[in-house]
Amino acid sequence: MTRSSYDQVKEFEGKRYTGMRVGRSHKWRYDAGEWSERKVTPDRWEFRYAVVKRRAGRAPEGSGAPLGTAYHWYIVADQVVTKLDANSYMTEMVGHKLKVAHRRAERSSWSASEQAKRKHLAKLLRELASDLESTPVDGEPAPGDGARGRGTSPERATHKPVRTAATPASAHRTSRAAQGTRQRPLRRGLSRSAPAPARARARRGSRTASLR
Repeated sequence: MTRSSYDQVKEFEGKRYTGMRVGRSHKWRYDAGEWSERKVTPDRWEFRYAVVKRRAGRAPEGSGAPLGTAYHWYIVADQVVTKLDANSYMTEMVGHKLKVAHRRAERSSWSASEQAKRKHLAKLLRELASDLESTPVDGEPAPGDGARGRGTSPERATHKPVRTAATPASAHRTSRAAQGTRQRPLRRGLSRSAPAPARARARRGSRTASLR
């Protein structure tokens, strides 16, 4: 018997798997089911939901998992409900379903023990939490952007001096000249407070003496 595409070994990011190919999608319609819930903390509820779901279209002949195959999923979702009247709410839900384990049609046991399933689920939830923390909210910087992400200018982020209206360009030029130029030593007998013409005459006299 020819092996179906569903059972063929595939690869995704270095991991081998079987089943539906990554990237494909399903659409289901749920029968009228019963959702029962119980409040356990001010912000947490436990719920139970059982219903038959039906494919919106029809599966190709011979495709998919054999009858009796079971899957263990863990649902993590955003649910927004809007009250319409005293007894009705509009419900919208979007999220993830995480595969914890599966049970083949010809077997009575799951693909993992209860302890292994809990360990795998904890790993999946940690990965999901990491994605949640690292994904930026619209209009906010991504974590780890540092000073630039908080709106600091590129000049400040790289520790360059920033010219402001209160600091004219001449002040920067004067500062650079003062830092980069060594002052010449004064000749003996002259002080820095001596008039400029006197210092000039002294320099000319010294050059004349050296030529004699």
